[in-house]
Amino acid sequence: MHKVLISACLMGRKVRFDGRAKPVDDDLLDRWRVEERLVVHCPEVAGGLPVPRPPAEIEPGAGAAEVLTGRARILTPDGSDVTHHFVAGARAALNTAHTRGVGVAVLKESSPSCGLHEHYDGTFTGAKDPGPGVTAQLLLEHGIAVFNETELVRAQEHLDELDKGRVSP
Repeated sequence: MHKVLISACLMGRKVRFDGRAKPVDDDLLDRWRVEERLVVHCPEVAGGLPVPRPPAEIEPGAGAAEVLTGRARILTPDGSDVTHHFVAGARAALNTAHTRGVGVAVLKESSPSCGLHEHYDGTFTGAKDPGPGVTAQLLLEHGIAVFNETELVRAQEHLDELDKGRVSP
């Protein structure tokens, strides 16, 4: 049975930059908990960032792929470079996924770490750019299916296919 790597904030853990959580209440999460599938992880905390912490965004015009290859940075509003923490956290998430038998990740949308379809654009205005965050990007590059908190049914469908051996992790 494949595991589900899930953003800690979605499970109610107060690990976000502002010290809050973004809990999701869904029957599928309850089912995965009972089935002992959940692997709760916060890449930013795993990368060494404190809670609370200043917000951080991928610099304007760049994406997660550029961050992972050293061509872009993740900055706080005062210009502090926190790229190392985000990359270390992404690598920790990938390591956790590999060692715990994860087949699917469910990550918090819009985060510079966990966003799947979009991330904040680096202007600290609330505007967003398309594309994944650093952790989502790294997991995708290594063949782990990634979904956001609104795509739990799709994540379950993928888990079903994995568990039946119809797709490979």
